[in-house]
Amino acid sequence: MTEKPAESTLVIDLADEPTVALDAPQDAPRRRTGPLIAVLRAPIEARTWKELAYLVLSFVLGCVAVCYLFFGFGGGLYTSILLIGIPLLATVLLGGRVWGRIYRFLGSALLGTRVDSPPDFTRASGLFGFLKSAFTDRPSWRVVVFLIAQSVLGVAVGYVVLMVIAMVGFTALSPIPWALLDPVQVDDNGVEHHSLAQFGTFYIDTWPRALALSGIGVLLCFALPWLVRSVCWLHRMLIVSLLAATPRDRQLAELRASRRAAVDDATATLRRVERDLHDGTQARLVTIAMALGRAEERLAAGGDARDLIAEARANSKEALTELRELVRGIHPPALELGLGQALETLTARCAVPVDLRVQIPHRPSPAIEAIAYFSVAELLTNVVKHAHANQATVSVLPESRHRIAVTVRDNGIGGAPHPGTPTVTGSGLAGLAARALAVDGTLTVDSPVGGPTVVTMILPNEGPR
Repeated sequence: MTEKPAESTLVIDLADEPTVALDAPQDAPRRRTGPLIAVLRAPIEARTWKELAYLVLSFVLGCVAVCYLFFGFGGGLYTSILLIGIPLLATVLLGGRVWGRIYRFLGSALLGTRVDSPPDFTRASGLFGFLKSAFTDRPSWRVVVFLIAQSVLGVAVGYVVLMVIAMVGFTALSPIPWALLDPVQVDDNGVEHHSLAQFGTFYIDTWPRALALSGIGVLLCFALPWLVRSVCWLHRMLIVSLLAATPRDRQLAELRASRRAAVDDATATLRRVERDLHDGTQARLVTIAMALGRAEERLAAGGDARDLIAEARANSKEALTELRELVRGIHPPALELGLGQALETLTARCAVPVDLRVQIPHRPSPAIEAIAYFSVAELLTNVVKHAHANQATVSVLPESRHRIAVTVRDNGIGGAPHPGTPTVTGSGLAGLAARALAVDGTLTVDSPVGGPTVVTMILPNEGPR
C-alpha cells in the first residue's frame, strides 16, 4: 500500500510519551503584495468601506445607546424609591442583550469579527427570582460596560474620525466648489480674494494653489483607510472582550451538550435493551411457557410429552444465548480482563485483518474502557461495510499523562465526512463524537477521497472532571 506524500498521515512518537498527530495538508502560499500596492489599493478595498460604514453606524448607535443608558438607568434609579423602578432597572439591564446581538451582527457583517453568543438568559420562577436572575446576569452587565465604552470610542472618537474624513474628502474635492461657487474672502486691507481657504495671509486663490491643496487632500485619502482600520481594531477588541462568550460560558455550554449526549445515549441503550427483551427473549420465554403447558396437559392425559420438553429445552438455550449477547452489548465480559484483552477478542472476530497495538501504562476507568471498546467496534463495522478495505489498524496509546488516543486506520476508499458536517448529523460518527464529548473527549476524522481513513478519539483516563 502506497500513499501520496500530500495526504494526511498518522504519526506515532514512541520516544517518551507516544502521541498521535494528524498532519493537515499545507495551504497554498498566499501572494504577498508590497507596502506601496497595499497603500494604493486600500481606499478602494471593500474592507475599507465596510469599516467606514461600521464607524458611521457605531456613531449613530452610540448616541442612541447613551440616551438608553441615561434615561433607562437614570429613570430606573429615580423611580426605585417607588419600588417600580427596580423591575424597570432589571428590564433595562436585560435589554443590553439586544444591544449585544446588534453589535455582534454588525461586527460579523462589517468587521469580519464572528464571536460566539453568550448563553441565553435563564429566568428563575417568581418576581424575586426574575430580579435576582436579571441582576446577576453577567452577559448583560458586560454589554452595559460595552455601551459605556461605545460612548467614548463610538461617539467621541468616532465623531473626530468622521470629521477628519469629511475634511480630507472636502480638501481633495476643493477645486470643484472653488470654481463653481466663486467664494470671496477679504483680507485686512480690504482686498478681495477668490479663495476657498486661507492659512494666515496665504490664500488659495489661483488654480496652481487650488490643485496643490487638492493634491494634499488626495494623498491624505490614502492614509485615511489606516486611520479607519486602527479605530476598527479597537472596536474588534471591545466586541471580542465584552460581547463574546467567555471560556466559562463555552465550558458550561459544552457541559450541557455532553450531558444531553450522555442522556440520549443512555436512553437509546435503554430502548434497545427493552426492544431486544420484548422482541427476542420475552417471546422465547412465552414459547417455553406454552410448550411446558402443553406438555403438562399431555402428561395429565397419559400421553408422551418428550418432544414438547425438548422444544422448551432448545428454546431455553436460545434464550440464554440471547441474554448473553444482550448483556455483552451493555458491558462486554471481556472488559473485566482489561481493554487490551477485550480488543483482542473484538479484532479477532473482524472480517477485515486488523493489526492491534495497545500500550497504556495505567488502566483507564471502566466507563472510558467501555466507550473505547464500543467505539472501536462501531468503527470496525464501518470499515467492513463501507470502506472496501483489506487491512485495518487499531492502536490505543497514551496521548498525554492523563489522556489516551484510540486510533482506527484503514486503507479503504476514504471519503468519510467529518462528524461536524450537517450530512452526518444522526449518523454513527456523530454518535461517537457525542459519546466522546460526554467525557470531555474529542473525535477527529481524516478521510481524503481515495483513503486512507484515520479516526482518532482522545479520551481522558478517569472520565470527565
